[in-house]
Amino acid sequence: MAFDLPPLRIALYFTLGLFSFILFCLSAARIHYTTHLPAGDPLNGGHNFYDPVIAELIFTTLITMGWCIYIIFVIHKRIDDRPVTLFRDEMIGLGVLWLFWLIGSAVASSIWGNLGFCQQFGACRLLSALLAFAWLGWIILSVLLVLSILFSFANGALMEPLHGRWDPRASRYRDSHATFPGRPMSTA
Repeated sequence: MAFDLPPLRIALYFTLGLFSFILFCLSAARIHYTTHLPAGDPLNGGHNFYDPVIAELIFTTLITMGWCIYIIFVIHKRIDDRPVTLFRDEMIGLGVLWLFWLIGSAVASSIWGNLGFCQQFGACRLLSALLAFAWLGWIILSVLLVLSILFSFANGALMEPLHGRWDPRASRYRDSHATFPGRPMSTA
């Protein structure tokens, strides 16, 4: 039984897009909270502020959601005539996103690494969820990157369409109308 990779990749991209949306919402909630601190809030002495890492996570999630939608469209529709449609292009895009997610997750974890002491507060639970989805998104992105690298190198598909629905060994994908020196033209 043959393993069909495109549906798995679509599911992973959908999951990454969903995690990106959830992280975007959590980041927006954090920005709203820190820029609209209620009176008497002990955080930052009651003065409004924002966390630069949250702005980075918002940027990263917005880019990732757009990337996921585009790649799902390319895989589903089997598009291979647009600017970003090769496995090489996908790996470059995933590599850049992987770095953004890693940096955002690592910086956020270095700031809010141990939040077990404050789980009775809503803001603390929000940060815990934010960290969880940041790392989950990075893990899904890592799986996608590894899958693309393994598939493209195992099949010599680095410069092939990223939808992955082709078999270079199958004769039905060859051009049957090509002429070769010394051979008559095919009438099929």
